[in-house]
Amino acid sequence: MNFGSGRPKDEVEINLTSLIDVVFCLIIFFVVTTTFDQRSAIKLQLPEASGVATEAGEPLIVIIDAEGRYFIGGNEVLQKDGPALRQAILAVAGASADSANASRGVSLRADARTPHQSVVTALDVLGQLGYEKVSIATVGSTPP
Repeated sequence: MNFGSGRPKDEVEINLTSLIDVVFCLIIFFVVTTTFDQRSAIKLQLPEASGVATEAGEPLIVIIDAEGRYFIGGNEVLQKDGPALRQAILAVAGASADSANASRGVSLRADARTPHQSVVTALDVLGQLGYEKVSIATVGSTPP
């Protein structure tokens, strides 16, 4: 006995079109938002350097080791503060930091592990003495 209505049963379907649309929109959203992180970076115009030295005389060499100790002309500065560094530079460069000394140039050689404050103190003292040509010595990176 068949009590059915005589009509064939409808097959159950799952419509995937709207699900695919939602997933596609989510993928586009995530791709676009991840590129915002790269575009929001600070844009800098980095300075260019040539390998040719333009200074006529020997530069004043200021060395800072890993502990933050200063060496001027091969002699250690006994204290790590600005006034002692200033006196040592004046003793090596001459009693007055006139335009001849200021145009001489300075080579600042700091260890990679030097505290940042020591480098800033040295740059501050050199700026107060009128030195305008300060170069920071680095080494070239080795290719991988």
